[in-house]
Amino acid sequence: MAARIAVRHNSIYRVPRAGINIGDGTWGGHQIVDNDVFDTVLETGDHGAFNSWGRDRYWDPDRAEMNRRVVSDPALIGLDAVEPTTLRHNRFRCDHGWDIDLDDGSSNYLIEDNLMLAGGLKLREGFGRIARNNIIVNNTLHPHVWFAHSEDVFEHNIVMTGYQPILIDHWGKSIDYNLFPTRASLERAVSKGTDAHSIAGNPQFLAAVDGNFAVAPDSPATLIGFKNFSMDDFGVTSPGLKLRAEHPSMPDPVVAEPSGHEAVPRELLGMTVKSVETQGEQSATGLASMEGALVLAVAPNSAAGRAGLVQGDVILRILDDQYGQSDSIYTVADLVAAYQGRRWRGEIEFEIWRNQMRSAVKVIFR
Repeated sequence: MAARIAVRHNSIYRVPRAGINIGDGTWGGHQIVDNDVFDTVLETGDHGAFNSWGRDRYWDPDRAEMNRRVVSDPALIGLDAVEPTTLRHNRFRCDHGWDIDLDDGSSNYLIEDNLMLAGGLKLREGFGRIARNNIIVNNTLHPHVWFAHSEDVFEHNIVMTGYQPILIDHWGKSIDYNLFPTRASLERAVSKGTDAHSIAGNPQFLAAVDGNFAVAPDSPATLIGFKNFSMDDFGVTSPGLKLRAEHPSMPDPVVAEPSGHEAVPRELLGMTVKSVETQGEQSATGLASMEGALVLAVAPNSAAGRAGLVQGDVILRILDDQYGQSDSIYTVADLVAAYQGRRWRGEIEFEIWRNQMRSAVKVIFR
């Protein structure tokens, strides 16, 4: 249990679990600012580059009983995280979990101006989390089992896949004014009662290959109130340490190609895939419409190869998983985005088109 700890300008990498962890939600008031945290969770799973736990005073194996406890004694919410903990202007990358993992009732957090490069943002249970003006590259918000009246806020963020909710009946105080990658992902969010003022489009990062994820002046992100933040001052600052410090590898942002542009093949799970975009490809595969991700090649010993995917298959859909989530695949960007949002699960089931028939293929990539 601690209060008002400042963690600033650290470079943290190659660690078995989290780079920064708050192991108890009592008191709060911490400042986690200007850090560079990557190559994390190398020996376990279900964790993050930044990880936290709350006291989770309402916990019970029966979810209905948890909800009853919240209603009957809401005063417990304020007993532990008395002051807000701030995560501001950090760069996180976790390829084996979440970039930011607020677990087990972590409450009273302000999360703003963070660059998340791989694992996305997970908010489980808890109350009073405000996430705004963050960039979530090739991933999204993962809301898990939120309570009614959680008062959570998610606004003015750039996400690059559709949300990945688990057992969500209540969507907090405000989920709105965000930038989605595709119209389909935005429409799915709106259908859940969120994001009435959000829009879809290419964020137009200035130089992602060099780590500059600031958006161009005419980016649609500016229309939802997103504000650029500095991209060159994460991590250590002293000259000697800056010479020694390593940096995370930069992801290739996966965005839908504008109309009239040739789709770029992508590597995923040992496959080379591209969007179905020509009448010739539609005819050769026997598809009824021009949609899906066409498999161009499969490495034999890859996850996709072991699952039996072959050249010429077309991936049309991510099938319902244990959480009842599914996604249609219109382009290769949809496919990569759907995979990125589910990486932590270790497996994914595709509906594919082969020999003018639909079938299912489960790919395990743990």
